[in-house]
Amino acid sequence: MSDSSSPGSSQNLLDRFSRATGEILSWLTLAMVIVTFVVVIMRYVFNAGLIWIQESVIWMHGAVFMLGAAYTLLLEEHVRVDIFYHKMSAQHRGWIDLIGVVVFLLPLCGLLAYKSYDFAVVSWSLHESSREPGGLPYPLIPMLKTIVVIMPVAVALQGISLLLRSLAAIRRS
Repeated sequence: MSDSSSPGSSQNLLDRFSRATGEILSWLTLAMVIVTFVVVIMRYVFNAGLIWIQESVIWMHGAVFMLGAAYTLLLEEHVRVDIFYHKMSAQHRGWIDLIGVVVFLLPLCGLLAYKSYDFAVVSWSLHESSREPGGLPYPLIPMLKTIVVIMPVAVALQGISLLLRSLAAIRRS
C-alpha cells in the first residue's frame, strides 16, 4: 500500500494530522503504562497512593481512545462488518465509503460535537476539578472534557479525507 491513495498514506494535510496525532498518542500509552506501574508499586510496596495519579491513568486511557479514533479511521482499523466489502472492486468500495461518510460518519460527528460542546464549556465555566480530595486539579478536568469535543471534529476531518479518497477511487475506475 505505498501509493498515495492507500489507507494511511501521507497524501494530504488531513492524513498527516491524524498520523501525527496517532504517533503522539502512542507515547501517551507508554506514559499510561509507566504511571500504572508506579501506582501499583506505591500501593503494594509502600502502602501509599495518590488519587490524582490514579485518576490520571483513567483520563489518559480516555484520551487515547477518543483522540485515537481519527488515526484508527486513517489506517482503516475501525470496526467494519465486512461480508462483501473486501471482495468488491475499488470503485464499489469507494461508493460504500462515500455513502458511509456522508450518511453516517459526518452527521454523527456533527451531532457529537454539537452535544458535547456545552459539556466542555460548563466544565470550564465552573473551574471544575476532581470530586475526589487530592484528585486532578483545575484546569485538567475541563481540558480533558474538551477532548470529547475534539474527537468528533478530528474524526470528521479524517472522514473528509476518506471521502476524497473514495471520490478518487470512483473516478479512477
